[in-house]
Amino acid sequence: MSPGASQSEEKTKRPLDGSAGSLGRGIEAQGPPPLKNYIFLTIFTCFCPAWPINIVALVFSIMSQSSYDEEDYEGAQRLGRKALHMGIASMIIGILIIMTFCIVHFTTTQY
Repeated sequence: MSPGASQSEEKTKRPLDGSAGSLGRGIEAQGPPPLKNYIFLTIFTCFCPAWPINIVALVFSIMSQSSYDEEDYEGAQRLGRKALHMGIASMIIGILIIMTFCIVHFTTTQY
């Protein structure tokens, strides 16, 4: 403390750059970000015929939930994005497999 300043004046002074002031406390008080693990999408894609990719997407989704529970929010977001991408890829591959099967089935002639 400076010799002429009282304690109340010292408490009211805040840094101008916001590095250790109230701005830092506001960020910590916001709480964790919402979880996006896309579990419903990955469970839905398990009905598509691209089963190896479906299982990997489901595993990434479950790992995202585990990371979120351990308060690793960046890891949970990264794994959630991977689960989303794998789920979309699985759905596209499954639709292509179903379309190919239908085309082959209905275009072959039986004598």
